[in-house]
Amino acid sequence: MEQLSSRVVYRNPWMTVREDEVRHPDGTPGIYGVVEKPDFALVLPRWRDGFWMVEQFRYPIGRRAWEFPQGSWGSGGQGGDQLALARQELAEETGLRAGSMTHLGHLYEAYGYSTQAFDVYLATDLTEGTPNREPTEADMTHRPVTDAELTKMIHTGRLADAPSLAALTLYHLPR
Repeated sequence: MEQLSSRVVYRNPWMTVREDEVRHPDGTPGIYGVVEKPDFALVLPRWRDGFWMVEQFRYPIGRRAWEFPQGSWGSGGQGGDQLALARQELAEETGLRAGSMTHLGHLYEAYGYSTQAFDVYLATDLTEGTPNREPTEADMTHRPVTDAELTKMIHTGRLADAPSLAALTLYHLPR
């Protein structure tokens, strides 16, 4: 596929949306809408009987939702490697510090329309502390969830975050 042109149709501090004119391999023209967002890190904080999770209001779906700690450096000029980001997000959202962090994989959020990818880390040997949340996370809560409770949350739709579910898949694959 060949890109013929590209134009930004929307931009804010968190994302850019562009429209690309393309030529398909058979020569037919087409367009793609592409959402550019910074990559993020997602952390599976494992304790003996399950995982620590966070819950917050997610505006696009109009409800509170459970997920694993996750976030990006954003566009504020701050940056670093993905492991540093994973450690920061874990501490920021839950107050937890991990004695060990294991990289489980690199995935794409929705590569049919977005450039955004994420790295998944397993955090173990956890020490509790005080969260240091951003103002946009003021309504966030966190708590440990048992494996049995997590399964029930998935079946009932209380945990429906695709990156969190993909991260769990990586966790359960043989290493």
